[in-house]
Amino acid sequence: MTRRRVKASGRVQGVFFRDSVQREAESAGLAGWVRNCGDGSVEAVFEGDDAAVARMVDFVQSGPGRADVDDVEVAEEEPEGLSGFEVR
Repeated sequence: MTRRRVKASGRVQGVFFRDSVQREAESAGLAGWVRNCGDGSVEAVFEGDDAAVARMVDFVQSGPGRADVDDVEVAEEEPEGLSGFEVR
């Protein structure tokens, strides 16, 4: 089990970024959350299988269809044992 916190900047709000991340994370069986930040970025936490978390980090880096991701910060954290995935 692994946990990553990611923060994507660029054109990431108003393009269904959070909804797309939620669908992909749930489909991968991951726990965590995603939210818009006041600075225009989107932040997410993914917990679960190492390979699935790595795929989600890749997904955030490319973003869904209408997004234009300029930068992604990725930090490794200690898993908290989250369950479910939510949009905050």
